[in-house]
Amino acid sequence: MRIRSLRKARGWSLDNLAERAGISPSQLSRIETGHRRLSLDQLTAISRALGKSLDELVESPDDSDVVIRPQRDERSGLTTWLLSKDDGPHGLTVGKVRITDQAGEIAPDDLGVHPGRDWFTVLSGAVVLYLGERVIRVEAGQAASFSTMTPHALRSDRGPAEILTILDRNGECSHLST
Repeated sequence: MRIRSLRKARGWSLDNLAERAGISPSQLSRIETGHRRLSLDQLTAISRALGKSLDELVESPDDSDVVIRPQRDERSGLTTWLLSKDDGPHGLTVGKVRITDQAGEIAPDDLGVHPGRDWFTVLSGAVVLYLGERVIRVEAGQAASFSTMTPHALRSDRGPAEILTILDRNGECSHLST
């Protein structure tokens, strides 16, 4: 929220903006500090008082809502970019994942199980999908979808691979939490 910075840029006190927006200074203070949820009526009144659109009021003052920074997990050989924010459509999460952990002998403990379905497409390289007793090679341009109640794991095949994945909440918690 940019309310405080816009208010200060005008040289207004909390009291000035609160009066113009028709809310109490204590409510405005709690809104600015994130200690109170903002109703649509309050947001509209504040934007009107500041002479700003709703978009201008809620846009981030830096690049944190624009640039997606990777999360690296050296232990698992994964680098993840979360492409959807705050629960995507229908509670799904979209992520790009770079896999560097090479295919090979896999222990039963390496296979995960959780409710739901996983879907991915290979953007570059190739991955090996361990799915129960099956070992399936998925190449660039191909996609896979499977029930996650089947024990599963992904490894790269002959070099790094990148995938685009869509996961439900259970898959996000199991695969993308670092």
